[in-house]
This record gives sequence, structure tokens and C-alpha cells, in this order.
Amino acid sequence: MNYLAQVDIDQSFFGQVGHFLGDLNPGVEGLGQLVSILLSNAIMVAGVVLVILIIIAGFYMITGAGDPQKIEQGKNIITAGIIGFIIIAVAFLIVRFIESTFGVSILG
Repeated sequence: MNYLAQVDIDQSFFGQVGHFLGDLNPGVEGLGQLVSILLSNAIMVAGVVLVILIIIAGFYMITGAGDPQKIEQGKNIITAGIIGFIIIAVAFLIVRFIESTFGVSILG
């Protein structure tokens, strides 16, 4: 099929540029595989971000020295971090459920 605005994204990222990557790109053969690798590590990245947010929120609470506005800001950062982590964890579990139910490999 020929479309007027058709672009091969996989070839754009890995076709002409692939020889420049050399050994930096040993196992990634296409854009789909790259997305699978990134998504399979999403829980780990989200956990690291959550720890960083908790440290930042603790810094706000400690340096606030009893200021209710700073303490509230720290609580809001912790709440947003935990909610974000839960959303990513649930999305990850849904993808794993779809993989096991339908027998497809989404995350590699």
C-alpha cells in the first residue's frame, strides 16, 4: 500500500543511523523492540523516581522548620509520587495480564 504521508519510523531510527550506533546498540533491532525494553524497565525507573521524590519531599519538610505551607508541599509531592507509581504499576500488571491471557509478547 502506498500512502501519501507514509513514513517507515523503524527504518528512520535504525536503518540509516544504525551503523553509527555500533556496539552501543547490540540487541535492539527495531523501534518495537526498543519500546519493549523501555516498558519492561518502567517499574524500575518509576521506583527510582519515587525514591527521589520522597527524598525531595523530605527535604522540603525538614527545611520548612514547621512552616505549614512547606509541610503541605512535601505531603503533596509524596502523594503525587505514590499515585504515579501506582498508576505505572497497574498499567504494567495490565500489560502482563494481556500477555498471559492472549499469549502475545508485548514487553519482550
